[in-house]
Amino acid sequence: MTLNYIWLAFFLIALVVGAVKLVFLGDTAVFTSMVQATFDSAKTGFEISLGLTGVLTLWLGLMKVGERGGAIGAMATVVRPFFRRLFPEIPSDHPAIGSIIMNFAANMLGLDNAATPLGLKAMNELQELNPDKETATNAQIMFLVLNTSGLTVIPISIMVYRAELGAANPSDVFLPILITTYFATLVALVATAAVQRINLFDRVIMAYLVGVTGLVAATTWYFTGIPQEQVQAISNVVANVILYGVISSFLVMAMLRKVNAYEAFIEGGKEGFTVAIRIIPYLVAILVAIGVFRASGTLDLLVQGLSRVLEAMGLRSDLVPALPTALMKPLSGSGARGMMVDAMKTYGADSFVGRLSSTFQGATDTTFYILALYFGAVGVRKTRNAVALGLLADLAGVVAAIFVAYIFWG
Repeated sequence: MTLNYIWLAFFLIALVVGAVKLVFLGDTAVFTSMVQATFDSAKTGFEISLGLTGVLTLWLGLMKVGERGGAIGAMATVVRPFFRRLFPEIPSDHPAIGSIIMNFAANMLGLDNAATPLGLKAMNELQELNPDKETATNAQIMFLVLNTSGLTVIPISIMVYRAELGAANPSDVFLPILITTYFATLVALVATAAVQRINLFDRVIMAYLVGVTGLVAATTWYFTGIPQEQVQAISNVVANVILYGVISSFLVMAMLRKVNAYEAFIEGGKEGFTVAIRIIPYLVAILVAIGVFRASGTLDLLVQGLSRVLEAMGLRSDLVPALPTALMKPLSGSGARGMMVDAMKTYGADSFVGRLSSTFQGATDTTFYILALYFGAVGVRKTRNAVALGLLADLAGVVAAIFVAYIFWG
């Protein structure tokens, strides 16, 4: 229901802004742009779904191999005590645990193409446990809110864009993004656990959180101790070696257990096409709404309004040119990426605006896209408090990004 109101709001607010521009400002092209945005966004939604078909087939096939070979079960064993407490609705031996782990791992490595199909598989498995198929469960909400917080250890794509746009040290945003996204994830975890009455002071949960915090700190310490020009190269190699290592472990364990890996892959891969077709209307719906909202100029008005508010409060307004990336990120990953690139082209990749925009891009994930995609894939219509918790994680990431940016480059 929440997504329904938000979806309608995008269109209605855009209508009001467009009407004001046409009647009072004489902007005769605004509705042309808005209508064109509907066609462009619908095409984009279909192309994304079509592009996902191959990737979904690949990863759902590999996941089936890993499931039958026992590799996913072995991975799940390591963190099962933590997830049993964080996801109490999921039986300890359910395959959803393995899919959730793989999804989080891919997200942390910045491997979006791998994370999406793994996440969709996890949602389908969680839906099997859902007694009310149209209403989100606590486990589904916890999973998606943690996804929207966008925990990323190695922001490969952002560093690549910075390199292409002439940054002297493309990886100089690595540490700020790591700190920012980890803070956003902690806020998301604490807030969702509080709503779902999960005891975060449980000894097992605390032990895992301290361990993960130590791992993040160790990663930070290592990368800050090597030359900047090596950070991007090493992180890129590490991420892909880990990914291919996971694939190889699936195949090797299947071979050792005498599982027919090829047939398992085919069986799992067939699910990819079905899922890709199922998500088309949900993707088109949310992307068209966002496209109209953006084409109407409403986003520009929001940025201008925020700038005036900051100036009226006597605060620094030099961060305002980077805000479009932060405002667009919950709505559209490609839109936010475009804002980031535009900011770096306009102000320079090594400017304060360019670096802050890059940090915003890595701070959180595309909340509305994720909720529409994942809930849509399993037919959930009543999302309960998922949107509010996801946006809280986004807000935490944005606030943290601003503070961290001023510490590093202010």
